[in-house]
Amino acid sequence: MSRVCELTGKGPMSGNSISHANNKTRRRFLPNLNDVTLISDVLGQSFKLRISAAALRTVDHRGGLDAFLAKAKDDELSVNALKIKKEIAKVQAAA
Repeated sequence: MSRVCELTGKGPMSGNSISHANNKTRRRFLPNLNDVTLISDVLGQSFKLRISAAALRTVDHRGGLDAFLAKAKDDELSVNALKIKKEIAKVQAAA
């Protein structure tokens, strides 16, 4: 399972671990990923996603999964999230 947020595309970063003696060794900064169930208001069903804590705050700030996906760029979304976005757009176009 890759350590990449399904909604924002945020992944591991690399940097240095610096000791008290100023020795530098390479390390990885991993994103804070959580398994979350989000509900789509338009589709009326829930989806399990693995997203970062920052993405969860953004989803809440924008007013839910539907609003977040409407503004999200397609290249940042995972394949699963892209399918959800297209289903939502299809239902909204029909309504």
